[in-house]
Amino acid sequence: MNGSFSNKTIKIFAFAIAILFCSCQAEVPSRKYNGISLVASRDSLETGQLEPIIKVNANAVALMPYAFLRSTEEPELIYNIDRQWFGERLEGIEQAISVLRRKELKIMIKPHIWIMNGKFTGDLDFKTGADWERFEASYREYILLYAGIAEKHQIELLCIGTELYNFLDKRPEFWNSFISEVRELFQGKITYAENWDKIDKTDIWSHLDLIGVDAYYPLHQEASPTKEEIRSGWEKHKPELKSLASEYHKPILFTEYGYRNIDHAVKEPWNSDRDHTGINHELQAFALEVIYEEFWPETWFSGGFLWKWHQQESAGGLENDRFTPQNKPAEEVVRDYYGRFRN
Repeated sequence: MNGSFSNKTIKIFAFAIAILFCSCQAEVPSRKYNGISLVASRDSLETGQLEPIIKVNANAVALMPYAFLRSTEEPELIYNIDRQWFGERLEGIEQAISVLRRKELKIMIKPHIWIMNGKFTGDLDFKTGADWERFEASYREYILLYAGIAEKHQIELLCIGTELYNFLDKRPEFWNSFISEVRELFQGKITYAENWDKIDKTDIWSHLDLIGVDAYYPLHQEASPTKEEIRSGWEKHKPELKSLASEYHKPILFTEYGYRNIDHAVKEPWNSDRDHTGINHELQAFALEVIYEEFWPETWFSGGFLWKWHQQESAGGLENDRFTPQNKPAEEVVRDYYGRFRN
């Protein structure tokens, strides 16, 4: 009797431990956007060019059709014209979609605006209401064109704008009606990509499916901080992101994240100036390790899209000082951590 009771007790205890283990495991989502931001090219995307993407265990690709604005004096967007690179216009986006689908990669369509002379899109402004209305009509056509493409190809995720804070702040009526119009056309999930320093001032999150953050947070002032010093830089920002997700009951998505392989890379991660003090592969690798360890296990976090990735297999390299991790030590970091959160 005592032996039987002992065995039964052991079984019950083992079952309870198994349930507890499963419950703990369930807190970590099985699906994350292990994404890369694919830089548009002059040429078609080829199936063979996907192999390096697959090797780093990415499961999603952001395609970025571009529109251009000559100036705020000419408030109409220019897009889908022959002078653009193939990968930036409609034909190139559809061609890339067909190739990505062959490898069952998820897709985010993420339109970008480039203002001539490099003016920051977040500060976009117009002098008159009439100019705003002209711009809104142009923007509406631009995004709805790609919303239609997203619906046609059953794309998983559509980003309806990138770093346009002033536009959202000054023209809320437009955005409220515009989001409804996008919903009527596109049945998938939608997000919007706001710059890291304006996400708490953005009012449209309740109308979207994910809170999109371009996550170039300043983390440390020194030229070459340690991994733990980088981690300490997230102590302020991470609770703010978690609180935002809780407030809106929406997951956080890093619509862009990434670091250059240079000194001071985490001081102003958005900085793309050519002038810098030196190559620093270790810092790029450390910064990526920390962001994966801090965010990918979180239940309120749905993943991110690494900035950025080029079609050419020879891209990047040890002498390259730009954001891409390709052919640098950081590429192995991406492969390792994306591998831990594979579908």
